Parts: sequence; structure tokens; C-alpha cells
Amino acid sequence: MVKHAALLDLLATMQAQPGPLNVIDTHAGRGLYDLSGDEAQRSGEGEAGIGQLMKADDLPGAFQPLRAAVSDLNDGGATRYYPGSPLLVAGALRAGDSYLGCELRPEEHDALKAALKGKAGVKTVCADGFNEAASRTRVSGSVLILIDPPFEKSDDYRRIVTTISDVTARNPKAVVLVWLPLKDLETFDAFVRDAEDAYAGPLLVAEARMRPLSDPMKMNGCALVVANAPAGFIEPLTAICEWTVSRLGDQGLARVWTA
Repeated sequence: MVKHAALLDLLATMQAQPGPLNVIDTHAGRGLYDLSGDEAQRSGEGEAGIGQLMKADDLPGAFQPLRAAVSDLNDGGATRYYPGSPLLVAGALRAGDSYLGCELRPEEHDALKAALKGKAGVKTVCADGFNEAASRTRVSGSVLILIDPPFEKSDDYRRIVTTISDVTARNPKAVVLVWLPLKDLETFDAFVRDAEDAYAGPLLVAEARMRPLSDPMKMNGCALVVANAPAGFIEPLTAICEWTVSRLGDQGLARVWTA
């Protein structure tokens, strides 16, 4: 939820700039998720997260576009389906904007194509998203790179840092939005230090620690790291993280800062 609410706010901000917006999603996934499925039911993530979002009466403005998108997808009824970043971006595109969803796993790519069928300005590729992002940034208009790998490979953190460096070297104005799991502070701090070394500009960092980072075997929250963050983005990020931690966390901490 943190990533998707931030993504929609960022899209709106970038679309206020002149020219088309070009979005490249390096690890798009399947695009659409059924919260009634066995895995979602076992984890309880749907009810713990999006379920709370849909019924909250104290929702910050930065979350409203996400709630509206989820409601539209479910025709205003009970929340069975949840849109991934591909559907959210596709729904926000204007004429002239574009979205490229990269997904390396063939079965996930097939599902992604089906979820995006008929959407204007949208393409998908079954390819390595890190490579695609680095090679497609020199285009007309604004560029947003969304990086959210499954973190199943040992070199994912290193490749994110390399991609930030490569993308901003080719297009110094490109915005890069990275989602990261928060398990232990050592891994997260090491990533931020490496990203600082690879990228000359400031990085905007948002942490939603749902619980203390005391057990590295657990998913203890998430973080967003943004290169070339537009002016004013810190305010909605702060509202998103603070609401999520206060409503869903357990002795958690919301923190937004510049590296």
C-alpha cells in the first residue's frame, strides 16, 4: 500500500510537468491480485492492509487515489481484487504517456499481458527489467523508473544500485522509485550507503517500520528510496508512512529523511 499510494501521488506530480510521462516498471509482476485466493487468505495481508484502508474514516489525502482505484476495480463492492502497479499506472496514463512493464518469469508475464489487455499506451516485455530500464531512458518527456524486485536473488540490491547509477547517468532528470523490504537495519543502511556512493544527488528515503527491526527473519516493514524526487514529495510520503504505521503497526516508526 505504501508503494502504491506513493506511486499514484508521484505520477500526478510528474504529469503536471510539460510533455509526456514514460514509466518503466522493472519487475511488474502479474498486475492483478485476487485477495480471495488461498495464499492471500493464509497470510491475512488483504484484511490487515487493504481491508483497513478501504474502511478507514481518517485516511490522509495521499491515500485517496489508491482507495478510489481499488473501489473502481471492484465496482464499489467488497474488495476481492487488488491492482498492482501496472494497473494503477495504466489507469492514470494520459494520451501520449507510456508504460512498459517488464517481467522475467514467463507465467507472470502472461498474466500481466492479460491484466493489461486493451489498455492504451501500455507495452510489456518478458525480459530483465534492470537491463530494460538502463537502455530506455533517453526519450522525450519525463521518465519514471519503478524498481521493486522480488528479492529472491543475492545480487538484487547491487543491481538496484547499478541501475540507479546507469539510469541517472543517461538521463539526469529521470526519477527512480525503489521499494525495499525492511528486515534488519544493517542491510538497509548498507543499501542506502551504496546508493549514495553511486548517485551524485540527494536521495529521499521513507521508512514504514511496522515493528522494531529486531528479527531479520521477519518482514518488519518497507522503505521507499527516491532519486530525483520532485519538490514537495516529502509531505505525502510522510502522511502515507505515518498513517500506515499508526494504523497497522506494532510499536513501529515512520521516518522520512534525505540522504
